[in-house]
Amino acid sequence: MIKLIKLEWKKNNIGKYARNAVILAAALCLFIYALAFLGIAQDPDGTLDAVEGTDVISAPLELFCGISFLIFTSTMLASFVVSAYKNKTMNLMFSYPVKRRKILAAQMMAVWIFNFIALALTKLLIYTCVYAGSRRMSPAFAIDFDLGSLAFYIQLLLKSAVTVSMGFIALFVGMAMKSSKATIITSFILIFLTQANIGDFSFGKNLVLPSLLTGVSLLLAALTIWQAETKDL
Repeated sequence: MIKLIKLEWKKNNIGKYARNAVILAAALCLFIYALAFLGIAQDPDGTLDAVEGTDVISAPLELFCGISFLIFTSTMLASFVVSAYKNKTMNLMFSYPVKRRKILAAQMMAVWIFNFIALALTKLLIYTCVYAGSRRMSPAFAIDFDLGSLAFYIQLLLKSAVTVSMGFIALFVGMAMKSSKATIITSFILIFLTQANIGDFSFGKNLVLPSLLTGVSLLLAALTIWQAETKDL
């Protein structure tokens, strides 16, 4: 499986995605730093322009990182998997003396592992920059994390895994419709579902929906792999 994953990275020029992930991480870091210290999140009178419950720095950080990497993950899944079916390059891969399910699982894992690591490192970079900045300047948002806490790193890894895993829902839709665009559009719909507000109720702060979507994403990932042996090319 490891060899297949490495083959997928090489075949799809993973260096290109690594470069884009670095650019995305830098842009997110600059944006969150500006929100926290340069006053762009404040009204002219100096008060923070944020609804109750989002006046802590982790709120915009998790929001924008989650949105960016869910779209990034879905885009990679569309390129690695859906486009391979559309362009008929899967025909060649399925001619290898390897089970179709294993090949498809390797493609999906290649994307998941890359984005999980990229998202976790991006969040760690931004949290570290915000912490360093808070030692010299007064942040607009309350600092609600502790870099010295084990719980902080566990939560960071779990949230990153949940975000990246939701990309499998977008993949399932894209595979069903045989459309890369459908994969990416579904990722936007997932963003609206997980970040929408209804009155005072926020889906972003509710643990039930993300947990449910994670379970659904893993189920659909397993179903996508299971159908590989019988699915027509």
